Amino acid sequence: MNLHPLQIDRSWTLFLDRDGVINRRIVDDYVKTWEQFEFLPGVPEAIRRFHQVFGRIIVVSNQQGVGKGWMHDRDVQSIHQRMMQEISTAGGKIDAVFYSPHLQSDHSVMRKPNIGMALKARRQFPEIRLNRSVMAGDSLSDMIFGKRAGMPTVLILPDATLARRHPRLVDFIFPDLISMADAL
Repeated sequence: MNLHPLQIDRSWTLFLDRDGVINRRIVDDYVKTWEQFEFLPGVPEAIRRFHQVFGRIIVVSNQQGVGKGWMHDRDVQSIHQRMMQEISTAGGKIDAVFYSPHLQSDHSVMRKPNIGMALKARRQFPEIRLNRSVMAGDSLSDMIFGKRAGMPTVLILPDATLARRHPRLVDFIFPDLISMADAL
């Protein structure tokens, strides 16, 4: 599988989920400190390669651990700052990180699968065209977010079960980000 049919160039934006796509997800918990943050294999290299193709790379992440009081905004912001520095050191670039601290029960427009973070990114970077953007994530809410925003979607999961259950939501599937980068 490759992404060539999309004809991606510097006018395109890549939206990435964080937990389970960029870093290892902690089951039944949240990444609350930099020491708990662990890049998944190949991610810095993949983002370096994405930076050579896409005009913008935006991370969009639900972080309801803040809403639950398990961590503070400053903790999440510190993790994101450090993540961006590490990616930069590897030769890549993340242009911005948007996250929703809201609980799922809040039904916030900012929480995926709602598209508030995509609209916020477009306000900050007016050149972003959502129909010339790709959403890569590992969950159903990521795929719905992408479709609601009018983007092609990429499911990043070694198991294709979710894609088989929701074929209209998933346009491409790769086991990890480095495989997606190889498909460009």
